[in-house]
Amino acid sequence: MTDATPPMSSVLRAFDVLTVLWEVNGAGPSEVATRMDVPKSTAHVYLHTLEETGYVVNDGGEYRLSHQFLATGSRIKHRNSLFQAAEPKLRELAMETGELITLVIEEAGQSVILHKETGDRSLELGIYSGMITPLHSNATGKAILANLPPERTDEIIETHGLTPLTEKTVTDEERLRTELDSIREQGYAVDWDQQVKGMGLIGAPIEIDGELKGAVGIAGPTGRIQDETYQTTLRQELQGTIDSITIKYRYGT
Repeated sequence: MTDATPPMSSVLRAFDVLTVLWEVNGAGPSEVATRMDVPKSTAHVYLHTLEETGYVVNDGGEYRLSHQFLATGSRIKHRNSLFQAAEPKLRELAMETGELITLVIEEAGQSVILHKETGDRSLELGIYSGMITPLHSNATGKAILANLPPERTDEIIETHGLTPLTEKTVTDEERLRTELDSIREQGYAVDWDQQVKGMGLIGAPIEIDGELKGAVGIAGPTGRIQDETYQTTLRQELQGTIDSITIKYRYGT
């Protein structure tokens, strides 16, 4: 199979059905048909087929997404070698700093939160494992962008663009590339209010044997992250955690 192979429309349509069920938090065939502009009989066939897979449940004629997605996502996360090495170290970092800690990877040109740990004064931001954001919109994503092969960075910027999430998000390509050069040189990224107003973030890459695996971030209120003394302390603790993750990943200790 090559990139030129056309997609199967039935598979794409099935995922459209899943999207509708997510957006409305459950619906019957009539509502799905209306939203997708297809016959009710067609909507019913898709819903019944998805029910057979276990990813959709039928509750008295109303179909909704099942927790099979949660089971699948959890298995994917726990199978990931980086997560296995990082989880206890991230928990320790959250306890030491009291802040919100995230483990981030790049997938399909976007930032995916693989895992999070919360401290006793963490921001409540609605962040969850599996959350997807643009790489250019936060420090962890930019730490990854800065350390990818240049051609991959170019491809991501060209494909996904530089969509703003707040008025502080970097949307100028020249400015972003200058920032990525600085991040690559200093080994970490810091920003605030670029993904979420009021949130500051420090991120640093995890590179093991010359291969970029992901990044770890420490998030806190903008005011705390802007404090240079506190920022220095967090950077030191962040780097110590990444060093420990690297050793555990490499040697399993």
